[in-house]
Amino acid sequence: MRKIKQLHNWIDGCKEVEAAVDEVAVGLEFVKEGALDEAELDALYATALDKVEKLELRNMLRREEDKLSAILKINSGAGGTESQDWASMLMRMYLRWCERHGYKTSIEHILEGDEAGIKSVTIGVEGDFAYGYLKSENGVHRLVRVSPYNAQGKRMTSFASVFVTPMVDDTIEIVLEPARISWDTFRSGGAGGQNVNKVESGVRVRYQYKDPYTGEEEEILVENTETRDQPKNRENALRNLKSILYNKELQHRQEEQRKIEDSKMKIEWGSQIRSYVFDDRRVKDHRTGHQTSDVGGVMDGDLDGFIKAYLMEFSQTDNG
Repeated sequence: MRKIKQLHNWIDGCKEVEAAVDEVAVGLEFVKEGALDEAELDALYATALDKVEKLELRNMLRREEDKLSAILKINSGAGGTESQDWASMLMRMYLRWCERHGYKTSIEHILEGDEAGIKSVTIGVEGDFAYGYLKSENGVHRLVRVSPYNAQGKRMTSFASVFVTPMVDDTIEIVLEPARISWDTFRSGGAGGQNVNKVESGVRVRYQYKDPYTGEEEEILVENTETRDQPKNRENALRNLKSILYNKELQHRQEEQRKIEDSKMKIEWGSQIRSYVFDDRRVKDHRTGHQTSDVGGVMDGDLDGFIKAYLMEFSQTDNG
């Protein structure tokens, strides 16, 4: 059923493009006959172009994992309240982007800041191609602004890191070794409510991971406080853990692919990818050179220009 749905999406998309292009052709004839003005023709052309570009963008998402939902994690950098406020602004930006595109979101775990903002948040983003689009956001995001938290009114630079992994579903099998898993429970923190600090509904899973390729060992820690139901939180935490393990396998494959390919530009996960300079009204992506002066629009979730520029430049490398 999943494959049928995906094929229907392609067929429907192609039909929409075909119909829009036909409308432009008919509109052009009407303009020649004086039955339609040029402004109306321009509107038909803009609609057709938008549909073509959306289909073209989806065509760039051909890797197996691109079609999956995503788990997006934001961590504030060094810098205290200012960085924590920046992390919360990024959280709002991504939630607004998801809302614009009809993706279902859930806050799986959040750690509030000391005075304002957040220290970290994990967001589940459910819907087709969520990972394919959001993978462009992996890396460090830099904010430059006059900080409301600085008494001298100085310009400050803050950092926050964004890490996106594909959300594994039941079509992808990830083997977890039970002997390497240990669980803790804790009371969920929060602003209040009858259940807060009374029931140990929060769960923490630790997994002693051994890299099958290098033999290196590390402890993977996942926390979940999404619901008041401990079994449900356990289930969500395991899903998150599987997503992390799946992503490690993906990174290994991509690293092997990069060794083979003589790529002109390396895409390093965790590098500084974008600067948001509020005073100069500029948001610039350092990988693609794409920039905009509409800072307010970007912070309100208008990221499509950046995502498109990334996929246009790097999809060939990503897709092999």
